[in-house]
Amino acid sequence: MFTRKLAALAALSALALTATLSSGSIGTAVADPAGAHLISIDRPGQRQEEITVYSAAMDRAITLQVITPYDNSVPRPTLYLLNGAGGGEDSATWYRQTDIVHFFADKNVNVVSPVGGKFSYYTDWERDDPKLGRYKWQTFLTSELPPLIDSALHTSGANAIAGVSMSASAALDLAIHAPDLYRAVGSYSGCASTADPTSRQYIKQVLDRGDADIRNMWGDPDDPAWQEHDAVLNAEGLRGKALFISSSTGLPGEFDTLDAPAIAGRPATLVDRLILGGTIEAATNGCTHRLADRLTELGIPADIEFRPAGTHSWPYWQDALHRSWPMLEAALQN
Repeated sequence: MFTRKLAALAALSALALTATLSSGSIGTAVADPAGAHLISIDRPGQRQEEITVYSAAMDRAITLQVITPYDNSVPRPTLYLLNGAGGGEDSATWYRQTDIVHFFADKNVNVVSPVGGKFSYYTDWERDDPKLGRYKWQTFLTSELPPLIDSALHTSGANAIAGVSMSASAALDLAIHAPDLYRAVGSYSGCASTADPTSRQYIKQVLDRGDADIRNMWGDPDDPAWQEHDAVLNAEGLRGKALFISSSTGLPGEFDTLDAPAIAGRPATLVDRLILGGTIEAATNGCTHRLADRLTELGIPADIEFRPAGTHSWPYWQDALHRSWPMLEAALQN
């Protein structure tokens, strides 16, 4: 009942857009109210906007946090910046844990971060999950959303995608499954492997935090989807893209202090940071080495950064974003 009401409300909102366009309070809507469409833009024309769109694939409204370009006198590219396992629905977000607003203050790029998709791996799930609902994030991010963003923000049509932890894995997977959409990928502390038992167990531990059934995502372990979404097995799909891939060993690093932010957004003592955060990062480091080896075998160039120390936490991802930006920017301008 709620989803039907939401769909109806979204459709009515789309029909009402023509009455508000002349005031400059909202962006351009897609003509078909039955499909994915823009619902609203909060604070239009400002450097920080909040855009709400309707996803037909998931039958729900999705909020997007947006940083607009320093100079929008000409069309600018877009960086889709994905949050971690909480999907931006908790405090573990780029906005809450890093300096992205300040960092992008003088950059000529649209930065778009969806709020939603916790424990989703930003993929299309095979079945609705009783706890998480209908997840069709790949369809949303690669098919429904880009044309809406391009229209609402008057972009250049050039895109990059980046993510941390869970969404670092997703960024690689999405780039492979939408080969013409993204010019560059930033993957910070993610695990590109999905098909082997160890990687599936790691994914299960993430989904267990949402009390979700892992079989609802890509089926049973013998389902071909597990191999289809393995970025190591399908690394050839990354050829031609600018790639920045980073991870740390999990050993204590410069940011692992008593006053450091939480591990992946969760409150933690320093001991937790060193044990839990170190263990998770060590696991993703192993995954990153496997991906690096595969890219080398295929002769696919990539900027791969193996840091000698650091846990699975936001200060390291903020630094990784800073270091990857020149590469991302260059790819978006070409």
